[in-house]
Amino acid sequence: MGALMSCMSGTPPSDSPPQAKRRSSASSRRGGGGAKAAEIDEQALAAAAALVLGQRGGGGAFDRSASVRYAAKRQQQGPPLPRSSSTRPRSLADPELQPQQLLAKELDTKDLETNIIVLVHGGGFGAWCWYKTMSLLEDSGFKVNAIDLTGSGINSSDTNKISSLSEYAEPLTSYLKGLGDAEKVILVGHDFGGACISHAMEMFPSKVAKAVFLCATMLTNGHSALDIFQQQMDTNGMLQKAQELVYSNGKDRPPTAINIDRASVRDLLFNQSPAKDVSLASVSMRPIPFAPVMEKLTLTEGNYGSVRRFFVETTEDNAIPLSLQQSMCVTNPPEKVLRLKGSDHAPFFSRPQALHKTLVEIATLPRAQAS
Repeated sequence: MGALMSCMSGTPPSDSPPQAKRRSSASSRRGGGGAKAAEIDEQALAAAAALVLGQRGGGGAFDRSASVRYAAKRQQQGPPLPRSSSTRPRSLADPELQPQQLLAKELDTKDLETNIIVLVHGGGFGAWCWYKTMSLLEDSGFKVNAIDLTGSGINSSDTNKISSLSEYAEPLTSYLKGLGDAEKVILVGHDFGGACISHAMEMFPSKVAKAVFLCATMLTNGHSALDIFQQQMDTNGMLQKAQELVYSNGKDRPPTAINIDRASVRDLLFNQSPAKDVSLASVSMRPIPFAPVMEKLTLTEGNYGSVRRFFVETTEDNAIPLSLQQSMCVTNPPEKVLRLKGSDHAPFFSRPQALHKTLVEIATLPRAQAS
């Protein structure tokens, strides 16, 4: 999404519609990373392709994590299977821990204001990107839902025909509308998903207990996501090189969508993420609708402002740099700012355990007592 900041810079469109460029595997890019790494990439691509094709063929809702579907069988067989291996080095910021080690043993999610967490993906992503986070949260006792926004993930809508933020965020607002009067959720918005949860907070403030902006666009009234990105010029040219504008209505009309160049996606979004997750993203990401990015939000203190907000920073983020994240927090201060050290723009891939711990911390924070 950081690529959006230069969309209106006047860069002339190419003579032909943008084409998605296939990224070479991480092992070949590094000049002979070894047969094992190549085999991992190939297996991940095959598995991800099968997953995406199977979901699209089914036409149903996003298939939630395997931790729910196979929980009983897994308990009979003994302890959970170990996490898959990664080609990136392990750091102290994301230790190899079981979910129960991250939490106090006395934690009972039923005692919380809400134990329902709704995950909202960023631009180009889909519900698929949360698979690690969903599994960890569910194992900790939370009820988790991951939303496919319009034209994203397995939602079949044409991205180029999305004309407003309300249309783009409709799957999220429909979900909130269907909740019972006494039900509340914790919204987690990543990247451009921050604008989407802000829109939902304004519409349904009584149904949102807390809102978490995960390296996301945290807007103020009268501003758009594009306004946020225009606050900081790209100093290394990475963002401009990564974006590919789509003109489905003709080159004499405004762009309808934005593609992220597959050759640049690793360095821009996944510079700390495992190769297998980059492979998953390369076959799953879809164009970002342009109109919602341009739309200025109406946010009131009585609705949006009444919801508790939290911001989670990612220190190695090339798409929304840390300085820009901090600028949003200064302009629109949340209740608390937390930090994921060593995380790129996809903490659900690069720092899943640390992200899980942070979300649980936010979920268990009580409201401060009035003095």
